[in-house]
Amino acid sequence: MPTDSVQQLRNIGIISHIDAGKTTVSERILFYTGEIHKMGEVHDGMAVMDWMDQEQERGITITATTTSCRWKEYNINLIDTPGHIDFTIEVERSLRALDGAVAIFSAVEGVQPQSESVWRQASRYNVPRLCLINKMDRIGANYRATVEDISEKLQARPVLLQIPLGEEGAFTGVIDLLENQLVRFNDEDQGQSPTPEPVPADYLEEVQHAREALIECAADFDDSILSDVLDNNPIDTPRIVSALRRGTIACQIFPVLLGSALRNKGIQPLLDAIGSLLPSPLDTPPAAALHLQSNAPHQVHTDPAQPLCALAFKVLADEGRKLTYLRIYSGSVAPGDTIWNSRTGQPEKLARLFRMHSHKRERIGQAFAGDIVTATGLKHVLTGDTLYDEKLPLRLAGLDAPEPVVSLAVEPKTVDDRDRLMPALEKLQWEDPTFKVKEDVDTGQTLLSGMGELHLEIITERLRSDFNVGVTIGRPQVVFRETIQAVGTITEHFEKEIDGKHHQAEISLKISPLPRKAGRQITVNTSVTGNLPEDLQTWLCAQLDNACQSGVIAGYPLTDLQIEVCALPYDAGRTSELGLSAAINKAITDVVRSAQPTLLEPIMRLELVAPPDYTGRVMGTLQQKRGQIEGVVSHPGQDIIRGTIPLFEMFGYMTELRSATKGQGSFTMEFSHFDQAPSETLQRFGL
Repeated sequence: MPTDSVQQLRNIGIISHIDAGKTTVSERILFYTGEIHKMGEVHDGMAVMDWMDQEQERGITITATTTSCRWKEYNINLIDTPGHIDFTIEVERSLRALDGAVAIFSAVEGVQPQSESVWRQASRYNVPRLCLINKMDRIGANYRATVEDISEKLQARPVLLQIPLGEEGAFTGVIDLLENQLVRFNDEDQGQSPTPEPVPADYLEEVQHAREALIECAADFDDSILSDVLDNNPIDTPRIVSALRRGTIACQIFPVLLGSALRNKGIQPLLDAIGSLLPSPLDTPPAAALHLQSNAPHQVHTDPAQPLCALAFKVLADEGRKLTYLRIYSGSVAPGDTIWNSRTGQPEKLARLFRMHSHKRERIGQAFAGDIVTATGLKHVLTGDTLYDEKLPLRLAGLDAPEPVVSLAVEPKTVDDRDRLMPALEKLQWEDPTFKVKEDVDTGQTLLSGMGELHLEIITERLRSDFNVGVTIGRPQVVFRETIQAVGTITEHFEKEIDGKHHQAEISLKISPLPRKAGRQITVNTSVTGNLPEDLQTWLCAQLDNACQSGVIAGYPLTDLQIEVCALPYDAGRTSELGLSAAINKAITDVVRSAQPTLLEPIMRLELVAPPDYTGRVMGTLQQKRGQIEGVVSHPGQDIIRGTIPLFEMFGYMTELRSATKGQGSFTMEFSHFDQAPSETLQRFGL
């Protein structure tokens, strides 16, 4: 791919809270760029980007969907991500591979909990963002309040590029502050022909003030603009755009546009802003990697002439085979190429390359640095693996998958189902790093763990529909964590002959409780492990961490504690790795038992919407469920209740809420933290 083509490439994602309009915006983008000739609607189950049966039935996005389109001189790779917290891994791995994003906010609800979550995810990967305030035609729409929300809740600097023409139902267009003109969208042709007009006289003063604020923002990134502002010299639009682009790419400002995607208003200006303000792959910093042989840091530049370096950011089980989504950071790749996997250290042959259009494929002959494509033939690749040319073995930074908080037991219905169950679950785990499978050693049941009830419901539906596996499903259960309440110390000595070989090891540990949300901290004092071989030093920390994956109360992972290695006598002739592993596992188990173990339950951040007439009743039910109310925000026709609540109390709550509000209430949750489980729960586990 020539450099000028890469300069015109935009890899972007659409992110937001559920029901803010991501898929509707994506559908309009495809329509106005000519990729589709009829717009499908989410509520009709006809949206192109929502292709899964479960998405069409429920009217929500479940999996991140990739497509490509062209707008003017720009080629756009677009990923439409889910808004539901249960599918947060789809947002995480998409943002890991993208250069920019469009964050969508509802003009009525403003910044909602999942909006904050996806914003934090984008900030973690330093992804530049545009903001689209959607649903400007809705009753109660207030773009000014949403802009304030972005500033206060997200600690960001929003910069208005437009002001609306009309409010709520009278919203018909936007006034472009850069071009100083009105853009009106015609209902007759579904908004395909935006009409530029002079700014109406009664808006001139408001536009002048807003444009001055925009130019002052641009001056922060271009000293010549600041000089011209002070001298009252005219400043042309390209200079303003160039300065705003610098600020946007640096993640210091976040340009804001307005629209109503469902009413076909505001999408073409958004496409223009994607091209003019968001970065190309050449504008982003080099990707950080580690050289696998020298262990030295290495910067990967977007250069097709360099050896291949690509990230497998998503793996999909497609008709029993793996379809691997690749972000290519350097080099090029073609069908038939042999590429290497950083995790396995083994070569794999790439069979075919595709450009995706939702679930449809367009076969291509080669892909270059900066592009996002899919590949078949990579049998052992998993999410987060780095693929490289043998000449330059590299490993890119992967991504962190959040831990599941809900589990349920499944049992196959027939003998044939039993034979098909585990292969099907293995394929589902390829796709989703937040989905875990394990066997309960006490009951022999197969336990599925995920991010929420909906997540596991979709998994079990796919077992039936995609893999023809019938299962009986148990009730959802909370996934707890275990921790300690006191300090404990232990010295564990292991000595045993196994298969004719003598194994011996000794280790002394100290374990201490940490504050909530601290996680696990492992401290190895080199003064006591100094004579341990270097390869065993690294192995030691990993082994201690692995030993904490199963606690002593019910086998849940340990957290919020510190483990300190106080002594580790090493005798090269006698101390063995197997013996040390056995000593560590026994020491962790015994010392945790001596340190007053207890359970922590998952606490969720809750946002609940209800009509004002029912707010008091709803708040009462939440307090009965141990909920902590943090605040209530009133909007026309609805109140938004925010707070925290134990996940255990929320199973089946949607039915209760709809009954209490005559079907008008709804809520969303996201994981917040783990906290002390109540005495009733502890008693169930014999504590």
